[in-house]
Amino acid sequence: MKTLEERILKDGNVIGQNILKVDSFLTHQVDYQLMKEIGQVLAEGYANQGITKVVTIEASGIAPAVYVAESLGVPMIFGKKHKNITMTEDILTAEVYSFTKQVTSTVSIAGKFLSPEDKVLIIDDFLANGQAAMGLAQIIKQAGAQVVGVGIVIEKSFQTGRQLLIDNGLKVTSLARIDRFENGQIIFGAADL
Repeated sequence: MKTLEERILKDGNVIGQNILKVDSFLTHQVDYQLMKEIGQVLAEGYANQGITKVVTIEASGIAPAVYVAESLGVPMIFGKKHKNITMTEDILTAEVYSFTKQVTSTVSIAGKFLSPEDKVLIIDDFLANGQAAMGLAQIIKQAGAQVVGVGIVIEKSFQTGRQLLIDNGLKVTSLARIDRFENGQIIFGAADL
């Protein structure tokens, strides 16, 4: 997605050898117009798949996931990283390691929001090692629902996430694929949409 790549080049900051900071439009402050466009593009890629739910993980995946769900006309569910006291029955969980935060969280979704009839699209802001998407896929499978695909805003293709998801039978669609960081510069590969 050319608009997204241009925004990454304009406002993204490379930190070290494998971190991209995009807090001015995605991971802290949200550019709702860009997120709406991202949502529409990802939704178009899955428009004929019978999606009934969009699932993401808090917090940075919520903005693009809401707009994907809006475009598809379906509910959006987000996995919570911290179980609260109101989540008391039929909780589906998975352990998820965060590459950026370097911590493992127990991600939870109330089982009443997913059913065996659901066809689910997972949406996330980044794909690095694939752990967030794999954790969400585990939760969705616990509910007996089907994962139709994984939509990613920014993929770091030089990391192992895409291959992990593919090896587990998941379709991956990324709007911006970064091949590498070279002397602080971002080098893009071919995006899926």
